[in-house]
Amino acid sequence: MSVAALLEARADDGRPGLRPADGDRSWTWREVVAESAARAAWMAGRPGGERPVHVGVLLDNLPELVFLLGGAALSGAVVVALNPTRSAAELAGDAGRADCDLVLTRPRYAKAAAELGLPVLDVEDDDYRAQLAPFAGSPLPDTSEIGDGTLLMLIFTSGTSGRPRAVRVTHRKVVVPGVMLAERMLSPESVVYCPMPLFHSGAVMAAYAPALAAGAELVLRARFSASAVLPDVRAHGCTYLHYVGKALSYVLATPPGEDDAANTLQFAFGNEAAPLEQKTFGERFGCFVIDGYGSTETAISMAPDPFGPAGALGKLADGIAILDPATGEPCPPAVFDDAGRVVNGEEAIGELVNTGDLGLFDGYYKEDAPDRLRDGMFWSGDLAYADADGYIFFAGRNADRLRVDGENFGAAQVERVLAELPGVRQLAVYGVPDAASGDQVMLAIAADGFDPEAFAAYLRGRADLSPKWPPRYVRVMRELPATASNKILKRRLVRDGWHTDDAVWWRPGRDLAYRRMTTEDAAGVRADFERRGRLHLLEGSG
Repeated sequence: MSVAALLEARADDGRPGLRPADGDRSWTWREVVAESAARAAWMAGRPGGERPVHVGVLLDNLPELVFLLGGAALSGAVVVALNPTRSAAELAGDAGRADCDLVLTRPRYAKAAAELGLPVLDVEDDDYRAQLAPFAGSPLPDTSEIGDGTLLMLIFTSGTSGRPRAVRVTHRKVVVPGVMLAERMLSPESVVYCPMPLFHSGAVMAAYAPALAAGAELVLRARFSASAVLPDVRAHGCTYLHYVGKALSYVLATPPGEDDAANTLQFAFGNEAAPLEQKTFGERFGCFVIDGYGSTETAISMAPDPFGPAGALGKLADGIAILDPATGEPCPPAVFDDAGRVVNGEEAIGELVNTGDLGLFDGYYKEDAPDRLRDGMFWSGDLAYADADGYIFFAGRNADRLRVDGENFGAAQVERVLAELPGVRQLAVYGVPDAASGDQVMLAIAADGFDPEAFAAYLRGRADLSPKWPPRYVRVMRELPATASNKILKRRLVRDGWHTDDAVWWRPGRDLAYRRMTTEDAAGVRADFERRGRLHLLEGSG
């Protein structure tokens, strides 16, 4: 039950193993393992003190990243996946909490890497290649002490505190989903397409791992490109695509062709795609779309029932429950009206909880998580409800965890950036549903007025504002709802969404251009949710 064992099984495999989607060079699995063994020998010689060396990687989906993952798996070293979309200050905090000993990067991220205060190597530089050269041809190391609980990676996620936590990714956390997906959807002749970033757990567990387990070829796209998906699939004969969030929506937005279904794709596997996108993508490209449920922690994982209702995540099973986060009591089944709308959302919608064990969750690195681990149970932070037959439907995330365009972050992070907004007495950042997938950022402010141009200028002037953080909606209020102890009632704000008598400003497009939201605008947004099969996410709001 180790990635090392999966690699060792490929040591004499001469079939195709790895190929960059836009490159000329390819590697057999035998060559991938040999390159991994060289990195393992190099890592074993790096100083890590009393623990294995922690190698931070600030990279796109390059073949070198696959070799480094293999090197860590064979040597017992730890790869720390750093997210290049974060600011330099945030990256420095992440690298410090993860005990990075050095950072490997490429020219695109050299400036950010240089500000981390750690030794930095450019994987495209001659110095790095010179360091690896003495280890070429290294034999496979002794992996007898590497087991399913050995730490392999640290991948960051966000919690309600707003500060990312490093999730401990052990060998079993990668092997279990890899073997399961390989057995269900792959063969040695399959070709796995990986356009999602390997600094997220999804691509590691649902693309790299199943390709390795099956001995299928892994095709890497350095950075996701919607227009490149179909050409890549055709050029390399890809049979399996991994996606996250809005990726399917972006591909569907590309100009259609009459022969789109003339391709080799058999399966698209991922999570958080809207039901309409799943259906439309499958029909347009002639493949099965399987949308599961999971998180970096992988304490709760579900696969949809093909015979269940559209949009359901799966079915309640032993150890999985929907609980009221305030009382810890089970939520009753949802009751629907004739139009299929939930009429008892206040009671039926609760938090998805693993009450039995922690699944594949092996904890956070050097940090406790009382908001996630309580009374021996794992609280996901994801809201859901179940119908009378036990089918689970996602109902959004709690107010302090957001996922925008596949990126997780905490509301407190955005609130800190917006804290100096002039003329604002109070503010709260929270997530509201996105019509396609995940969340949109909404901001509520207590202020006497709102200047959209001044607000946009403030956002542009903040270097510490991540590209995913600018609010989509801004609600202007006299005072924010609060408890007797002056804690802002975000749940009420989330429930209201943009359906309120207060002034709401929004930016319909990607540009930082805000305008007053009209009744017609709200109706248009609602129609978009209905068209995409996600109207149920709005039923508790307004």
